[in-house]
Amino acid sequence: MDQQMVDLESNRRTNIDEESPAIFKKAIRPVTLKFEDVAYTIKAETDGMSWLRKKDKNSDSEKHILNGISGVVKPGEILAMLGPSGSGKTTLLTALGGRLGGKLSGSITYNNKPFSNTMKRNTGFVTQDDFLYPHLTVAETLVFTALLRLPNTLTKAEKTHEAEAVITQLELTKCRNSIIGDELLRGVSGGERRRVSIGQELLINPSLMFLDEPTSGLDSTTAQRIVKALSELAIGERTIVMTIHQPSSRLFYMFHKVMLLSEGNALYFGHVSDVMKYFSGIGYAPLVAMNPADFLLDLANGLTPDESNDNKSELKQSLALAYRENLEDKLKAELKETSGVDCNNNQSEEASSEDKKFRKWPTTWWQQFTVLFRRGVKERKHDSFSGLRIGQVVAVALLCGLLWWQSSSLQDQIGLLFFMSGFWGFFPLFQAIFTFPPERKMLEKERTSGTYRLSSYFMSRIIGDLPMELVLPTLFITIVYWMAGFKTTAGNFFHTLFVLLLLVLVAQGMGLALGAVVMDLQSATVLGSVLMLSFLLAGGYYVQHVPRFISWIKYISISNHAYKLLIGSQYKGSDTFPCVNDANRLCLVRDFPNIKTIGLDGQVNALVALAIMLVFYRLIAYIALMRIGVTKK
Repeated sequence: MDQQMVDLESNRRTNIDEESPAIFKKAIRPVTLKFEDVAYTIKAETDGMSWLRKKDKNSDSEKHILNGISGVVKPGEILAMLGPSGSGKTTLLTALGGRLGGKLSGSITYNNKPFSNTMKRNTGFVTQDDFLYPHLTVAETLVFTALLRLPNTLTKAEKTHEAEAVITQLELTKCRNSIIGDELLRGVSGGERRRVSIGQELLINPSLMFLDEPTSGLDSTTAQRIVKALSELAIGERTIVMTIHQPSSRLFYMFHKVMLLSEGNALYFGHVSDVMKYFSGIGYAPLVAMNPADFLLDLANGLTPDESNDNKSELKQSLALAYRENLEDKLKAELKETSGVDCNNNQSEEASSEDKKFRKWPTTWWQQFTVLFRRGVKERKHDSFSGLRIGQVVAVALLCGLLWWQSSSLQDQIGLLFFMSGFWGFFPLFQAIFTFPPERKMLEKERTSGTYRLSSYFMSRIIGDLPMELVLPTLFITIVYWMAGFKTTAGNFFHTLFVLLLLVLVAQGMGLALGAVVMDLQSATVLGSVLMLSFLLAGGYYVQHVPRFISWIKYISISNHAYKLLIGSQYKGSDTFPCVNDANRLCLVRDFPNIKTIGLDGQVNALVALAIMLVFYRLIAYIALMRIGVTKK
């Protein structure tokens, strides 16, 4: 049986090696992954009534997710980690990929060295969910990734060629010009989307690849195609580690090593060809022919082959004890043997030299900015320049123009100015709140893999949204200004337009900050509504005599400063209007009650206040984003 398995493996390797595209055979620096006594704990969650119970000084406030897991994966091997939900597969995979913070203990080495930026650059990590931009095509997705992640030793044309080669090797040629799509937008199939995610990591020609449930939700044929592609990668001396929930028997025998986990404990680690023999040797053998993966999952769930046991926890403990008695010492010996031998010993001096010259980022700041700007515009142009948004603004502008048609009433005109300060405070605020929360997973994925600087992403996102943010209020004021009968001089018009655009940018900054800090759309929207309504109430139009103990709100009110500047764009202190009590007599505009409260002086102060807010809110948003995609060690 063992010889037959060896012959099958040899034939499979020969066939794959002959059929594999040239890109699978690229030279890489092989990596031996070793992990020993890896443990991970988190704070245990408590229910809301825990304070009623007497506190036990000896109670354990931590939950153990991983309990001393060890293993070794060599170049050319695929390790599949099996186990039921909650067994710790994804946690272990994340830890091995250098992406897990918190109370992680034990030793994880790569060619007997700790995780470093150099290793990070040579590691591919495919998450369980495919975080891709839905409006980009398959080709655009991979080309943009290549331009961002491949180093400047390659030209732009060479990077594009690499993306095309990945499209060919992963059999994505037929759908290369199809959009990715999502739940609401029809696009490529689930298997094709998964291959695009794998292709993004394959572009960097990684020595080490981690994949979290790469076949989840796929049919057996598509799953086999993906695992076959991974087998071809392993032939090129790559080290591959994956989690998989319930593989078919065909997939199971495509792996080299398997690890079985249950409740954070290892129940088996070793070669696939030995797994059934091992469990038979300790008294657990299937009663009928069945998929080995199903048999292993039954054991991990606490089910014996004859389903005679009632105590699942006892069976799991028995299997964990058997593992420690029969396999752990052998594994520790193997780890000790490889600890003194660096599989890259001949290249150690070269690697050390490369580490010294290593640059953290594969491309320059400007390159990252331009690529992210182009990608962002392509992805969001469908929403930013949608007919719905333009229609909303035009409809409100026409309604305002008709309601205030050639108004000569001072009260009506300042009422319109205040409405403008309110509408263009709310509209960009809510648009901006939706900027970062939907992209959190994508930002986390790309930042963790070291794709780009946060500053280049932030600036490309801010500047990429400017065209529509500035075009819409310009369109609005162009319609309303002349219909409402404001002063017809170019100076007054452009003064009003400038104030309105400044207001929009400040409100947008506030929305960006709320979205980045809260990172929950519903909570950020509610908070934004409360804050903006508070600013409107203190804006100087509704309440003219604000009590002193709460009058400080007007100093942080966007509406208050914008309203003051809008009034200043239309009126001067020397302007007059027909007195209310005597139409034949003229009164000074600055004495009009609603204007007297807000005041025509202090225009520079209001301008400076909005300028400070313009910078401050964006700074808050940037600082809030810094926590995303950074693993704390």
